[in-house]
Amino acid sequence: MSKALRLSEKWFQRGLWLVAVIFAGFLIGLGGTVVGDLPKVEKRYSLDDFMDRGQAQAARAAIKTSQGTAREAQDKLEQAQLKQRAAQADSLAARETFDNWLQTRRATERPEQDGELVARTAALDRLKAAERQALAAVEAQQQVALDAQQAESGAQARLSELELGAQGGLQAAERSQELRVFLYRLALLLPLLVVAGWLFKKHRKSTWWPFVWGFIFFALFAFFVELVPYLPSYGGYVRYVVGIVITVLVGRQAIVALNRYRERQQATEQKSDAERRTELSYDVALTRLSKGVCPGCERAVDLKNEAVDFCPHCGIGLFNRCGCCSTRKNAFSRFCHACGTQAAATPSDEAPAAA
Repeated sequence: MSKALRLSEKWFQRGLWLVAVIFAGFLIGLGGTVVGDLPKVEKRYSLDDFMDRGQAQAARAAIKTSQGTAREAQDKLEQAQLKQRAAQADSLAARETFDNWLQTRRATERPEQDGELVARTAALDRLKAAERQALAAVEAQQQVALDAQQAESGAQARLSELELGAQGGLQAAERSQELRVFLYRLALLLPLLVVAGWLFKKHRKSTWWPFVWGFIFFALFAFFVELVPYLPSYGGYVRYVVGIVITVLVGRQAIVALNRYRERQQATEQKSDAERRTELSYDVALTRLSKGVCPGCERAVDLKNEAVDFCPHCGIGLFNRCGCCSTRKNAFSRFCHACGTQAAATPSDEAPAAA
């Protein structure tokens, strides 16, 4: 239609389409905010909602206590190992000193050193006892750490069993919640889609068409972006069933519209040339001609062929002669392009109809 409009009208049309897009953008932003807040009306479930709270709390407390005990035992174990290494070093050094002294004692064989031998042996025994005591402390802390780890593992296993048992309930609740949220969205967006359909049918060409089309864009965006991606899955059944239903409804409507269009075209083609010319608007006729199709039946016509004055498909007049200068002109033009004579004022305007 843009080729049939005045230059100012073209820019006004573009500006109004921009208004429609901006209006749709604000509506989409508002709708997205509302739809995004819809899940907040539902409680967010967790595994704790489907577990025995007493057992879960006891298991978590046992895990926490065992972890604390294990950390404390590890710290004490490191201290005990440090003391053990020190006792081993002392014992080893004392053993080496005693062995050296003992070799000297055997070389000299002095009886007055027997008392010192007894004292050195007793000291060595004390160091060895201290080493064994340090080793016992290390082993005790290792046992405590092992007990804590086993207690933590047992509590973790009990907690895992509780979580595994609650998993089914959580999944079922989330599926139900997902369906409810989808129904909230559907209850909000379906009326918008119905209103958009009514506006498209009744008011898409009205004076306020930019707001009508802006609302239609918003409704379509809300349906295909804010609603369809949030369809509950349930193994894919819901999505496929909804897809089939939508496809059948849209396809049926398209088939019905196509049949009605064909019926209208057939009924129109049965009318006289003058009646069809009267029913065709000036802008529609020029738009179709600019696309190389017949304004009456919308079939392709070779308009560049100067021998073609009538549509070979429906017989409507496409070109005639100016009644003033006899120049060949578009039959739908309001004025002759050669002399400017008003077409409606010339008798040649009715020539195609008479033919």
